[in-house]
Formats: sequence, structure tokens, C-alpha cells
Amino acid sequence: MNILQITLLDAIQIFLNNMKKKNDTILKLNKLNVEFPLFGGILQREINHVHAVKDVSFEVKQGETIGIVGESGSGKSTLGKAILNVLKLTAPDVRVYGDILYNHNGEFINILKQDYKTTLSLRPYIQMIFQDPYSSLNPRMIVKDIIQEPLDIHTNLPKNEKEDKVMWLLDKVGLSKDQALRYPHEFSGGQRQRIGIARSLATEPKIIIADEPVSALDVSIQAQVINLMMDLQDEFNLTILFIAHDLSVVKHISTEVAVMYLGDLVEYNTTKNIFSDPQHDYTKKLLTAIPHPDPKGRDERKKERLGVK
Repeated sequence: MNILQITLLDAIQIFLNNMKKKNDTILKLNKLNVEFPLFGGILQREINHVHAVKDVSFEVKQGETIGIVGESGSGKSTLGKAILNVLKLTAPDVRVYGDILYNHNGEFINILKQDYKTTLSLRPYIQMIFQDPYSSLNPRMIVKDIIQEPLDIHTNLPKNEKEDKVMWLLDKVGLSKDQALRYPHEFSGGQRQRIGIARSLATEPKIIIADEPVSALDVSIQAQVINLMMDLQDEFNLTILFIAHDLSVVKHISTEVAVMYLGDLVEYNTTKNIFSDPQHDYTKKLLTAIPHPDPKGRDERKKERLGVK
């Protein structure tokens, strides 16, 4: 057997291993609930609560992109922050219960039932890209330090290896090494979001939660960022939970779609089925809101999607 044959066999084996990984379930949500208590009165007792996420259950396979859609207030971002397990940092009284099971080296770990040390050890594997590229970057830190910060917290790499990785990440997201010493205010919105993407990739995560990452950008820049995310997903076999209200973007990037309404998961299906044969009335109404380049027949298309004769 010559070297070429060995190389070919190795390549086939790598391909088969990657396909196997893509079929593995990496995340399971089982009856996930999130409640925010409301306090009132002189003694500030709990008088009511907001049920932001209600009994949400679904599974995510490695390498997939799940689009999470719904109008403002439907619970999309709250769901993403619950999976990241950071809600208590901003709302200490929040109640999160149910199961968030993450597949860590073949063993499912319930993220919600771990102590602080274990939670911190899992943090590198689930990262987030935030909605606002302006407020999500520290204005007092240069780009190099922003991207390196996760490496300082979660790794013991030598300083020179951290710096090399930062430069490598900048190149991956389409920025130059010369820009590493600049501050965030010196960049455009699209460039800032690229910096946020580089930061999220620093710890080599398995899951990326993208919370409306292009909603604050111009349409032309949106396409660049979306294409960048898709290229990085293919290269690193990333699993992406893509939170958005723009269904045209979700259709382009997602393999499956979860539709949320007032905290409920009302429909979950492949992207093809959601857009060609929606089952829930709310999903149909969301689809009618998609802008169409040809205004002719707009009323007829709307009636057709709503099932009105």
C-alpha cells in the first residue's frame, strides 16, 4: 500500500468520523421553564410572575443550525441565555427549571444542576454572539485583549501561544493583524461583530448561541456576517442556535426552525417544511410578514398562506 492510498483511507475515515459527529445529539432541552417574579407592596413581596419560557423541549444535533424565531417578547433571547446559564447574573430571583442536557464527551450533563466550578469548566464549550456589536465590546480594551480575555480565563496557554491564537482568529474572521491594537470605536458595526465572533471562537466551543447577531447591521453587511458564520460552522463543525426575527435570514442559514410565541414552542420542524407547509396559525402569520420583492398579488399570497378564500 503506497502513501497515496494511506492518505486516501485516512481522509475517508476523517470524513466518516465527521459525519458520525454531525449525527450525535449535542443538546437536549426537556420541559425548560423560565419565570421572572414580580414584586410589589410595602414589603416588596412576590405578587405575580412572568412565565417567559414554558415547557420548551427539543434536541439539537452536532453541526446543525437551529433558527429560533418569534416576535419581540416571545422568549427567544431568554431561552438562549437560559441555555448559556447566565440569567441569574442579571436577574438573581429568576426561576429556571427543567433539563438542559449538554453532551460532554459522550456523557449528558444537566447544566442547571451543576455547582459553580463545574459550570465554569463547561463555559468554554457554549459561547454567545451578542446582538449589539457596539455595547458588547469593552470600549477601554484593545481588540487583542478582547479576543484574548476568554483564553486568559479558561486556559493555561503561554502568553505567546495566546497571542498567536488571537492573530489566527483575526485572520479567520477577515480582519488584519494590524487591527489588533485598535479600540472598538475605530471599527464599523460589521467589523465589531467580526471581533465578537472571533472572541466567541477563542475557546473552541461546540455550541454558539447567536442572539440576533445581524439585526443592528446594514443589509449588505448582514450577508457578509451570515456567510462568515456559515463558513466557520463548516470548518469547525459548530452547532449554532440562531435567534432572529428576520425569517429571510433564518431560511438562508438554518437547518431546522423553532417558532416561539409568548414563551411557548408552537412549532418545530425542518426549515423546508416550516416555509413550505407551516402547521401553526402563528407560523403562517409570521411568514406573511416577510417582505416580497414583487408587490403584485400580495393580497392573494397573504390569503393563500392564511387559508382564506
